[in-house]
Amino acid sequence: MRDAQSIEEYKFNHDIQSQLVLLIEDRPDKLEYPHVLKISWLDTPLGPMVAIADNHALYLLEFIGRRGLVHEVKCLKQKTQSVMTMGSTPLINSIENELSHYFSGKLTAFKTPLFFLGSSFQKQVWEELRKISYGETRSYADIAEAIGRPTAFRAVAQANGSNQLAIIVPCHRVINKNGDLGGYAGGLGHKEWLINHEQKNGYSDMSFTSNPKALCLN
Repeated sequence: MRDAQSIEEYKFNHDIQSQLVLLIEDRPDKLEYPHVLKISWLDTPLGPMVAIADNHALYLLEFIGRRGLVHEVKCLKQKTQSVMTMGSTPLINSIENELSHYFSGKLTAFKTPLFFLGSSFQKQVWEELRKISYGETRSYADIAEAIGRPTAFRAVAQANGSNQLAIIVPCHRVINKNGDLGGYAGGLGHKEWLINHEQKNGYSDMSFTSNPKALCLN
């Protein structure tokens, strides 16, 4: 049963990668938009992730299996008026190295510069998520309260689901008030694994709140 599931996951991930490849340009120097974003696949213990960055910031980090990923990348490309090419940047190398240390239990605070693409409310929520300490969880209601919008927990959940920087902006640390996992666009299995992984390592690191402020674009 597990082998059959693994084969289906492989086929699905391969299909998503094939769709993303169609968004990549071979000759960005010949195209209208001067801004170039590099896209790269990263291997992790939870399966492949896609990273998108330029030389200044990381724009996207998602599991390949994230629902709606292809549409998400298309929107990123359009909103930033960018072309995308396969390859790496110092920022992609940085996050690949940090993820390796994160998954081995040696890193609790990410330092790779980020670029936030969203509404002012979404950015407010995402900045609050970055304050959740490693190994801890908060409820959607907790986040709503923290940003001064105590009745906006449903909007907080939507902003949580719109986060394009998995793990780094730790939306996986937000659960339902009753203790249930809640939602996770990358898959509930991944969310449960990430929470258990952090809690297993047994300590919180408040330096998570000292990350450099993300760049923003509406």
